[in-house]
Amino acid sequence: MNRHSKFDPKRVKLHPIRERRYKISVDDFVRLDSCVSPFASKTLDRLAERIAKGHRERRIIIAMLGAHVIKCGLSLFIIDLLERKIISHVALNGAGAIHDFEIGLIGATSEYVEETLVDGSFGMAQETGIINDIVRLQSDGFGASVGKYIEENLAHRRFSILANAYRLRIPATVHVAIGTDIIHQHPNFDGAATGRATYEDFKIFVSSVTQLEGGVILNIGSAVMLPEVFLKAFSIARNLGHQITTLTAANLDMIDHYRPRVNVLERPAKGRGEKLNVIERHEKTIPYLYRRVLEKLSLA
Repeated sequence: MNRHSKFDPKRVKLHPIRERRYKISVDDFVRLDSCVSPFASKTLDRLAERIAKGHRERRIIIAMLGAHVIKCGLSLFIIDLLERKIISHVALNGAGAIHDFEIGLIGATSEYVEETLVDGSFGMAQETGIINDIVRLQSDGFGASVGKYIEENLAHRRFSILANAYRLRIPATVHVAIGTDIIHQHPNFDGAATGRATYEDFKIFVSSVTQLEGGVILNIGSAVMLPEVFLKAFSIARNLGHQITTLTAANLDMIDHYRPRVNVLERPAKGRGEKLNVIERHEKTIPYLYRRVLEKLSLA
């Protein structure tokens, strides 16, 4: 018998997703040919050089994305870099997968938390919980399962990072901590199934990290989860005999956080690695980096 009381998930009340207001829709997504903002960065120029060099030499380029990248309407830049095979692995946290799924489902995402928290409807959109069913019923990892579903079933699939990665057969992994995501509130959440799926993705992520010698690791907007996942994957890679002494580690974020700076830049890139840190709004850095990479590769 359990010594402590537990809440019953079956008592949670859900509501239709279309009753919710959203902060971002596909109509707001920044297009690839949008006007160039008056912004320049020598650090991003250097990063573009390293990405272009890695791409030419067929080195692995891993992009770890916080959910805010999607909420800022910047998915199309990531998708195009996947399409061009410049990004060879994309990693999301649980929130990123949720926003990506909702974009695929209804073409909009990001609720007004300050409003919905008042009556307890925050995170309670019923259709978002479909992710729980996908993960429970599929045998693949989290990212591939959700990407496959979006690609095969949802109207706005072309705006989905996971769907496009699945279509292109590029690893897309989702790294979840139980209790951090809105779908963990839902009655159909299965902790064991989610744990299995995200662990499968962790193993895929580790495999990519073992190939990072001469490659590039990008952390774009993940303050805690993905820098921690990367540090463990990097340790496993070294444990397996992959020294990874030469790599480019870059952090792009709007705020300077401890874990990205230490776990992504300072510790793994110690020695012959190159560390690049840019603190600026994603709406400026991602389009600029995208254009500079294409220019370096003579694709612009």
